[in-house]
Amino acid sequence: MALPGTSETASAGREHPARRLTTRLLNAVIPDSVENKKEARHKIGRTILIALSVGIFILAIVVVARTFSQISLGDLRSAVAATSGEQIATAFLLTTISFTALTGYDALALRQLKLRVPYPTTALASFASYAISFTLGFPLFTAGTVRYWIYSGKGLSAGKVASLTVIAGLTFWLGMALLIGIGFTVRAGGVSHLDHLDPMLNRVIGIAIILVLGAYLVWTSQGHRHATIQGYKLELPGFWLTFGQICLGLVDLCAAAGVLFVLLTPPRAIDYLTFVTVYVFGSLLGIASNAPGGIGVFEATMLKTVPAHSEAALFASLLLFRIIYYLVPFVLGLALLGAHESIKRWKTLRDAMTGNNDDDPDGDTTG
Repeated sequence: MALPGTSETASAGREHPARRLTTRLLNAVIPDSVENKKEARHKIGRTILIALSVGIFILAIVVVARTFSQISLGDLRSAVAATSGEQIATAFLLTTISFTALTGYDALALRQLKLRVPYPTTALASFASYAISFTLGFPLFTAGTVRYWIYSGKGLSAGKVASLTVIAGLTFWLGMALLIGIGFTVRAGGVSHLDHLDPMLNRVIGIAIILVLGAYLVWTSQGHRHATIQGYKLELPGFWLTFGQICLGLVDLCAAAGVLFVLLTPPRAIDYLTFVTVYVFGSLLGIASNAPGGIGVFEATMLKTVPAHSEAALFASLLLFRIIYYLVPFVLGLALLGAHESIKRWKTLRDAMTGNNDDDPDGDTTG
């Protein structure tokens, strides 16, 4: 197979041997058609991303396993027991604030799509979808499935639910980007101790991120904007809805980071804003690894970047964080979904029984 426009027989005597070898290799791995070439590039890109994800996950597991092997179970139990009831209560409060903000993700997305859904349904769909996807991973599939299960009962099509999921995801990324920008700008020195970059470079990165977000806000204020995502055309929110997305994203992520922050053993050796930046960075690595809930990768990032009194104390805080922010909402989300399905089936049965009675007002079923 030869590349278009080339002839191996005609050019074999004139081409340099190394160039002939390169041409033959390209001819072997790249098909003639443009479509196949694009598909080949996409496959190579996906392979690289998968390899990178697996590499991040394996490295994280090695870090966590090595750290855990150096901690005695007695020290870990003592660190967990040393966590005060006030810390636990505050962590649950911040978890509630975070998941409440998450329900706003769906509410704003529904407003953008010009759909009216009662807030209790919105809150249930949002809370259950995030609680389950945070734990199981693959958010586009798990969160989208849960949302469709609930929203389809209100007449939303699969396409609308897909659009809602994408817009809600955009809210998360906007908040995450702004937090990183603020952290790198305001706490450039503190972050440099963690990423080992020059403080000035961190500040430049932070300012650049904030400027990009500002430009995005200006762009959305110019009128209806559309984006094509995997061949699907989506209308992006305007200025005020985008501003609302950023604010909700800030509340959600600051509260989520606060859950782990309050669980750290006091006095804490890191300030809250620097910690939030590290938390977001750890979350990004967890997302890149494609591990469910970023498990292992997030913990490894925290263990390597957050200063603590002891590794046992930090490990205990991470364990409690997983239980409070991930496991408890996951179990509650499953319970709410079960209750929702039971109520829906009961209403269907009741309506069917009522319909049968309406056919015979006198209640006489005899012939």
